[in-house]
Amino acid sequence: MTSLTQRSSGLVQRRTEASRSAAADKEKDSEGDEFDPHRGEEEEDDKGDCKETRLTLMEEVLLLGLKDREGYTSFWNDCISSGLRGCMLIELGLRGRLQLEPCGMRRKSLLTRKVICKSDAPTGDMLLDEALKHVKETQPPETVQSWIELLSGETWNPLKLHYQLRNVRERLAKNLVEKGVLTTEKQNFLLFDMTTHPLTNSTVKQRLVKKVQEAVLDRWVNEPQRMDKRLLALLLLAHSSDVLENAFAPLLDEQYDLAMKRVRLLLDLEPEGEAAKSGANELLWAVVAAFTK
Repeated sequence: MTSLTQRSSGLVQRRTEASRSAAADKEKDSEGDEFDPHRGEEEEDDKGDCKETRLTLMEEVLLLGLKDREGYTSFWNDCISSGLRGCMLIELGLRGRLQLEPCGMRRKSLLTRKVICKSDAPTGDMLLDEALKHVKETQPPETVQSWIELLSGETWNPLKLHYQLRNVRERLAKNLVEKGVLTTEKQNFLLFDMTTHPLTNSTVKQRLVKKVQEAVLDRWVNEPQRMDKRLLALLLLAHSSDVLENAFAPLLDEQYDLAMKRVRLLLDLEPEGEAAKSGANELLWAVVAAFTK
């Protein structure tokens, strides 16, 4: 009888200690959540192989536009500047930092709704944090179209020139140098010297090109809302930046035609209708509407 009582008391004691341990672990988890600086980021930013080089949407678009050996974008590409600013807005939207104001009872269109700051938590990227700071401190808020123009410096208002983000391509290229994707060289162009950033890690570029190709070929889905938002944004903004065809250049003629046909299907979508669907990112479609209006 005494032995049974001792075993029972020992079992109760172990259960009590287990309960205390679980409670302590739960308390630590809650404390960790409270002070997690990346809490505002979407879960999709944590997915994927951690061993792969993580690139932002802007870096991916720039990498598609860069010539591998020369290390600079085409001199004739006048679309990539505004395209990169659109990428910044979408990147901040995907990370839970920016959003559109509510559409209201009168159902404002995407291009008339203002961009508002949802969270001012730092992203860890200087360009993104600089753009986020501008949006947060600007009153009254501006529309997506206005922000693309302001961040690009395309404004006639001298009082708003300070919104321009300068040397964006060079700063993104330096980010890619730090990530081991590009290197830095000096090239002489007769009258001047120019800093270039040739490709040094072809694996990252090949992986990016393959991802873009597969999105419209082997892994094509007919419904855009089922497509990964970041990948959808990459396809649409790469086209707006006039660099998408660089990813399709190695394809066979039949594959190229099929890829461009499916890209055209995406471009022909109505942003207003797509933004109204469940799970859609309104800011993403507002940026698309700004480039396709």
